Amino acid sequence: MTNNQVTIGNFYFIEDQYFEDFPDPNLMTNKKTVKGVEHNRPCFYSLLDNKTGIMWFIPISSQVDKFEQIYNKKLEKYKEVDTIVFGYVMGNKRVFLIQSMFPITSKYIMNVYIDTATMQPVVINEKLRDELNKKANKVLSLQRKGFRLIFPNVLAIERILIENMESIDQAASSIS
Repeated sequence: MTNNQVTIGNFYFIEDQYFEDFPDPNLMTNKKTVKGVEHNRPCFYSLLDNKTGIMWFIPISSQVDKFEQIYNKKLEKYKEVDTIVFGYVMGNKRVFLIQSMFPITSKYIMNVYIDTATMQPVVINEKLRDELNKKANKVLSLQRKGFRLIFPNVLAIERILIENMESIDQAASSIS
């Protein structure tokens, strides 16, 4: 998928190649078959880091009860939780796992999550989108300052992605 086909704020599924290129055990990997049925799971909410031009994907989960317990324990301990956000996707309560977000480029995107009822990309309301973007940017900023809030080694992955983008840009400019 090319950059101009990616709409920030939509949900996407990613290629297995990403997990082969970045074999971090803390990444939420694809689940192709669930109870014998083919699925694209999980899907990821997309946002853009304006500083680097790198996209970041936040996994969403249907395991709301599990993460409500984790959220409540964190809230009790820290009085504020920016790494887990609850919201509705297609009318169902879901949990957005900022603590498991990761950087990605369009090279690794398989396809957009389409609502089969409307045949349109799945979207969330503006209030939830703003909350996710604000908290994800805050958590990423703290991660860059040395606070380990995101489980995968995202800064190492980001560094490799930026290096790869720069080498492609250099190759393209030498051709023109």
